[in-house]
Amino acid sequence: MKELKDYSLLHHNTFGMNVYTAYFVEYDSVDELCAFLKQKSYVLPLLHIGGGSNLLFSGDFKGTILHSAIKGAEIVSETDETVDVRVGAGEIWDDFVAYTVQHNWYGAVNLSLIPGEVGASAVQNIGAYGVEAKDLIIAVDTVCVATGEPRRFSNEECGYAYRKSIFKQELKGKYVVTHVTYRLHKQPVWHLDYGNVRAELEKEACPLTLENLRRIIIRIRKEKLPDPAKIGNAGSFFMNPVIPQKQFDALRATYPDIPSYPAGEGWVKVPAGWMIDRCGWKGKALGRAGVHDRQALVLVNLGGATGQEVMQLASAVVTSVKDKFGIDIYPEVNYI
Repeated sequence: MKELKDYSLLHHNTFGMNVYTAYFVEYDSVDELCAFLKQKSYVLPLLHIGGGSNLLFSGDFKGTILHSAIKGAEIVSETDETVDVRVGAGEIWDDFVAYTVQHNWYGAVNLSLIPGEVGASAVQNIGAYGVEAKDLIIAVDTVCVATGEPRRFSNEECGYAYRKSIFKQELKGKYVVTHVTYRLHKQPVWHLDYGNVRAELEKEACPLTLENLRRIIIRIRKEKLPDPAKIGNAGSFFMNPVIPQKQFDALRATYPDIPSYPAGEGWVKVPAGWMIDRCGWKGKALGRAGVHDRQALVLVNLGGATGQEVMQLASAVVTSVKDKFGIDIYPEVNYI
């Protein structure tokens, strides 16, 4: 167990905010976490973080930051068709995706290069290119903050929806994820019709393999999204709004080129980045916070920006989209 005071979170948030937490606690096992929570000697508020790729700090944190160093992956069940793998919450998400590809297991490859840690995948229901974490998760092991007792949640109990889970809503801050169990497939399962994945595969005329698909998805992401090591950002800042079909039809009459994706009967998902771009924000800045010049869905720290500056930019973008398209967009990033 690592316990530090007045600890910089510079390397624990991808926006690159050099904010401090009064206490930082990193645990290596479920037993350590349970013991720490049962002691109830920590300073409130208590916040559990992963890789910090979905956080925006407005200033120093006056309480206790918890972080998992629980590692490892083990096969817990296997059939001729599937394999269930239980993974420590502190594992790097993309390392796990690479692990599934190396073992020729299907299901996770579309989620390549998404930043963050395994525990956050179950909380945020991360997704990309037509796949979401909820499609793979069969169980989430947690510890109750109030009692320090372990509890397992089934996929159904997690209440998953687009970028949502019970851990982000009703049970926010009440449970800490320690392990996530994913079900992968041994036979080919492909998702190629979201974004330009299929087009890139055809352009290369390469065989359809997990290795090739992972390489292409990584390349697409790198072309669209800035490297947090070079310029502070949290990837996609806003969620793509889901609107009624009738509202979308009215928008398409005015904007015939508006892209869309099906989101269930009577509903349509509209790319927030497209709307932000049409509002003229791509490449623009407010002070030291800006909108990325290649992907309008990404807000960036141009150097020395504060969390408040990024929030002000986000608010201005939200207002522009509402005024032009009549659609509310919401941050995917968590304001702390």
